[in-house]
Amino acid sequence: MAKSGSPSDTVIIKKYANRRLYNTETSSYITLDHLAAMTREGRDFKVLDARTDEDITHNVLTQIIMDEESHGQTLLPVSFLRQLIALYGDSMQSMVPQYLEASMEAFRRNQQQFRSAMEGAFGGGPFAEIAKRNMAMFEAAADAFKPGTKPAAGAPEPAKEGGDDIAALKAQLASLQDKIDKMGK
Repeated sequence: MAKSGSPSDTVIIKKYANRRLYNTETSSYITLDHLAAMTREGRDFKVLDARTDEDITHNVLTQIIMDEESHGQTLLPVSFLRQLIALYGDSMQSMVPQYLEASMEAFRRNQQQFRSAMEGAFGGGPFAEIAKRNMAMFEAAADAFKPGTKPAAGAPEPAKEGGDDIAALKAQLASLQDKIDKMGK
């Protein structure tokens, strides 16, 4: 669950006997999909049984996972689920929640570092410009092979008699290769 600044940042959700969920912050009924979206946004919430005020957040989060898993794209492999079930009643059971929490936190940190590295490498650097040029050339080449299509605006004209255009493309390619070689050093 996301960390909030203070307990007052925690949204209280009431679950009624008719299985409806009521968001006390927005004074509206919501669905499990709304709770899943709140989780992805990092919002902290607590689900309480409306009749008993019992905290049932764990059960509701488990239900969200079950619903997500049943929608086709599974996140939890069968072998992991079997291992998890086998740990219930084991002498190590009390250590599992802390271990899983620490593992997920490490995964989140690594994921963020990887995203930052990828954005830095391809976000605005020379690779981004090369990728844009390559994509434009690829699209122009793909369009050239479609019967009855005209060249895209800004696309190079098809090769005419002689090899002037081919020579220009070879020179451009050699220039790009030199730039790539210089970046690699």
